[in-house]
This record gives sequence, structure tokens and C-alpha cells, in this order.
Amino acid sequence: MIPLSWYLIVAAILFCIGLYGALAQRNAITILMGIELMLNAININLVAFWRYITPDVLTGQVFAIFVITVAAAEAAIGLALIISIFRNRDTVIVEEVDMMRW
Repeated sequence: MIPLSWYLIVAAILFCIGLYGALAQRNAITILMGIELMLNAININLVAFWRYITPDVLTGQVFAIFVITVAAAEAAIGLALIISIFRNRDTVIVEEVDMMRW
């Protein structure tokens, strides 16, 4: 059986990669991908803690389903906003998008 610490290490690495992608990148789609990686790291933690602490209660899986639902909504709304900005500005670089100036 794989120990809990291995799951936590993988989730921490995945979260750090997602955090770097969300903070250091200029492309809006890359930022959204970084946020998705962070949410997947949270899901790994939720399911790992569920499995090792209370496997008879389904709380970890239910919370993971909620996080997946929020991630899907975030991706749909985020991509819709990015497509709208690209149609108006012809760029997806975050620093070049200034909504106060048209």
C-alpha cells in the first residue's frame, strides 16, 4: 500500500507547478491551466485524506466532486472571457489587456 506522504508530495509538486503557471506566465490560457493544476492537486489531497482517515464516509469524494464541478465552471467561464477578449483585442497576453482603454 502506498503511504499517505507520497500522495501529499505528488500533490504539493503539482500545486507548485500550477502556482508557477498561474503567477509567472503572461498568457491567459496558461494561467487557467495553472489554476486547473492547483485544483487537481487539491483533489488528490482530498481523496488521499479520505482514504487514509475515514474510508467508511464519502466526504472526501463528495468534496472532490464539488471541486471538479467548480473547476469545470471556471474553465468554461474563463475560456469564454478569453475568447471575448481575443475577439476585441487580438491578444491573450494579460499585461496587454487593459479594459479601461478601448
